[in-house]
Amino acid sequence: MITKLLDGRLLAKEIKNKICKIIEKEILNKKKRIPHLGIILTGNNNSSIRYVNNKIKECKNIGIKYSLVHLPINTSEKKLLETIKKMNKSPYIDGFIVQLPLEKHLDQNKIILSINPKKDVDGFHPENFGKMALNMKSFFPATALGILTLLEKYKIQISGKYTVIIGRSSIVGRPISILMSRKNNPGNSTVTLTHSKTPNIEFYTRQADIIIVAVGIPNFLKGKMIKKGSIVIDVGIHNHEKKILGDVDFHSVYGKASYLTPVPGGIGPMTRIMLLKNTLKAALNNR
Repeated sequence: MITKLLDGRLLAKEIKNKICKIIEKEILNKKKRIPHLGIILTGNNNSSIRYVNNKIKECKNIGIKYSLVHLPINTSEKKLLETIKKMNKSPYIDGFIVQLPLEKHLDQNKIILSINPKKDVDGFHPENFGKMALNMKSFFPATALGILTLLEKYKIQISGKYTVIIGRSSIVGRPISILMSRKNNPGNSTVTLTHSKTPNIEFYTRQADIIIVAVGIPNFLKGKMIKKGSIVIDVGIHNHEKKILGDVDFHSVYGKASYLTPVPGGIGPMTRIMLLKNTLKAALNNR
């Protein structure tokens, strides 16, 4: 079987061009303030720093302003909450993110709850998450939105299909399980949410039409675990011995899956562009 790669870079570029046109038409031509993204980063996690740098690069490419506050690894919860409060109140910042994961001494739930839902362009606040679950307008988490957009672009039918998601995080696994199963288009898929502790996980993956892997373990999904012709979405990204690996064992899955996202170049670019799309949405809402 010839496996078709789902090119996230190409689609992200198309969406970037659309965002640029909207900014020109709705903001620059009307002499309104340029959209502004705030970023709060704590500590020295190499992956987090790389993610933030990539987001800043995208802001520069599109013409969106950004403000980065990089706090030291031993930052107190009080100091972080004060920084969030400033961004909540700032009339110049349309939306902002707190880069996850946080250090262990910081209460992640408390931090997310302190973000103004109207500026929560990551879509992690319970108000936005709850509205998403109820199929109401809100900010959707960027990775989940990126996955849906990529499937839609390649005209992959998900209605009536059986989807297995590996990973139950509130960032990817849970939100994409809600969006894939919602009564909407795209949606109407039958979803099973599994994780690394699911016994005999192959029982589910071998039946799946669509598999979304966000388990955080390099090369977790092997070719022997899927049925021929399935669609495989790899959300993971890992630096391993100077190689970049995903959660999917690319070489054993390639040739067996009908569609597959590469790592890098699949979901990563889609996540970043969806974050900026949410930032533009916040800016237009604030106007």
